[in-house]
Amino acid sequence: MTAVHLAAAVATAVIALLAFASLYRAYVGPTTSDRVISINIITTKVTVLIVLLAVVTDQHMFVDVALIYAMMGFIATVSVAKYIDHGDLR
Repeated sequence: MTAVHLAAAVATAVIALLAFASLYRAYVGPTTSDRVISINIITTKVTVLIVLLAVVTDQHMFVDVALIYAMMGFIATVSVAKYIDHGDLR
């Protein structure tokens, strides 16, 4: 195992723990905005985890999956924010 793989494995563990902390905020969050922001943070962390998985396993197809996942997370965040602001998605 090279140093890059070891660093990616450690970073994966740390980011996974931080994603669970964000999940707690999404569950407890006192306002809807807190919940939306924490779900956006979780989406970003999962995207980074997918890229780190691509590095560790040398499967570069996962980078494409991470890109699509990031785009879906962005569209979902914008849609929910617009729904909260206007009450509909028009």
